[in-house]
Amino acid sequence: QPVYSLRVETDDHSFITNGFVSHNTEARLTPLAMEMLREIDEETVDFIPNYDGRVQEPTVLPSRFPNLLANGSGGIAVGMATNIPPHNLRELAEAVYWCLENFEADEEATLEAVIERVKGPDFPTSGLIVGNQGILDAYRTGRGSIRMRGVVEIEEDSRGRTGIVITELPYQVNHDNFITSIAEQVRDGKLAGISNIEDQSSDRVGLRIVVEIKRDAVAKVVLNN
Repeated sequence: QPVYSLRVETDDHSFITNGFVSHNTEARLTPLAMEMLREIDEETVDFIPNYDGRVQEPTVLPSRFPNLLANGSGGIAVGMATNIPPHNLRELAEAVYWCLENFEADEEATLEAVIERVKGPDFPTSGLIVGNQGILDAYRTGRGSIRMRGVVEIEEDSRGRTGIVITELPYQVNHDNFITSIAEQVRDGKLAGISNIEDQSSDRVGLRIVVEIKRDAVAKVVLNN
């Protein structure tokens, strides 16, 4: 079953979307997650007794790298929502180094330096970001929108059949739902010129969805629909 995205390594389906399986569970933090907590027990933060006084627990959990920006976050509480996209860790590190070396810089100079080094979000599913004004608005004001599109190529196979090959999708677009959506539009007559859809994705080739085009159809016309 689909497993939640966790910062742990596990060989078991211990955390699944419809509940928790209490048997055969084994999990551990990933090396990157361990790096977040390294040296926390070396008097780097204050410790207090836990709820029953048996052990000590840290008052805060600081991270050695900007995990919130690297992995992103989304949620809503007390009527306020947040949606922070993931970013490239190397770019974030360059921005952090600049801030450490120029700690006396004012807020405006710091923001411009960070924007210069962090070009924008970096999504695990790749995809293309259309325009950068929304990114700049988000960085400068805290509110902005990011438009994305997938990556496609028009190919012809050995039998002369033309196909639209999709190799990247926008962030958080499920490729199974995407294929289902195309099939439903073809079935309902909303999308013409398609003869077949084949999911050729694998660990070796990555995402690869092939939309076969009818012989009397034009691939670019179908794509623009």
